Amino acid sequence: MNTAFLFPGQGSQRPNMLHDLPEHSDVFRTIQEASEVLGEDILTYDTAEKLQSTRFVQLSLLVAGVAVFHAMQAEGTIPDMVAGHSVGAFGAAVAAGSLSFQDAISLVKLRGELMEQAYPNGYGMGVILGMSERRVRAQLERFYTAESPVYVANLNAPDQITVSGALAGLKSVLAHTRVAGARKAQLLHVSVPSHCVLMEGVARQLESALERVHLHMPRIPYAGNRTARLLRTAEAIREDLAASVAATVRWHDATSLLYELGARLFVEMPPGHVLTDLAAHAFQDARCVAIAERGVKAAVLLTRKMSENG
Repeated sequence: MNTAFLFPGQGSQRPNMLHDLPEHSDVFRTIQEASEVLGEDILTYDTAEKLQSTRFVQLSLLVAGVAVFHAMQAEGTIPDMVAGHSVGAFGAAVAAGSLSFQDAISLVKLRGELMEQAYPNGYGMGVILGMSERRVRAQLERFYTAESPVYVANLNAPDQITVSGALAGLKSVLAHTRVAGARKAQLLHVSVPSHCVLMEGVARQLESALERVHLHMPRIPYAGNRTARLLRTAEAIREDLAASVAATVRWHDATSLLYELGARLFVEMPPGHVLTDLAAHAFQDARCVAIAERGVKAAVLLTRKMSENG
């Protein structure tokens, strides 16, 4: 039975997320390394105030995910496949052996800064539960205007879809989808319109930055955000990391692919359990473990047990 490591994206953050990471020497080492690359203590990034900033959120998510991956690796646990949701893709690329942690830090810092500069206010994201993609798109078409554009951003599950765009447009869409029968429709704690055409300028600048970074052939198969396919070359991962900021994240399709390829244990890196909740709902015979809830030791033991039984 195969194991897939999942790296969460923006929206999973919470105050003290770095301080609450498991106590492990490789976690401490990773935090120290990140602080040295950034030239400041990253443990100052996870306050409620600083997590209002896209840059601090994305860097905190990257470091949390990679730190625990390093701890799992030190305990002898290596995944068969990896996937990262949105900015989590950079942590997944590090775990796959394609991108160095130092380069990932620099790229994610740039990514967050570019996104904040492009849309400092008036934009964001929302989530709609209990409504199909077709019905959500119909609502978006109804309320889309040039002044308040709205787009599909993430296809997390057949009935869980996130939308991006101008706050005025998002509020109209969310209000009307609730009336139209959505189980839940609300704004997310994301202050930029990720994964839509509004981010094409950011994608181009990221592409330029990634062209100056050396990526390796992945040692572990990596599921892409945009195509929901396994990416096995450095160039394919480079393209995914750059372009996905302006493209729909096909998360349900990506994890479905991992499941079809034999993944029966999904392990989510900190800080949350959003991705394992989605996997547990979609794949009812799979085991799903969030490090934030179970810890490193329990996840390592379960991974070994699943491997022995496979």
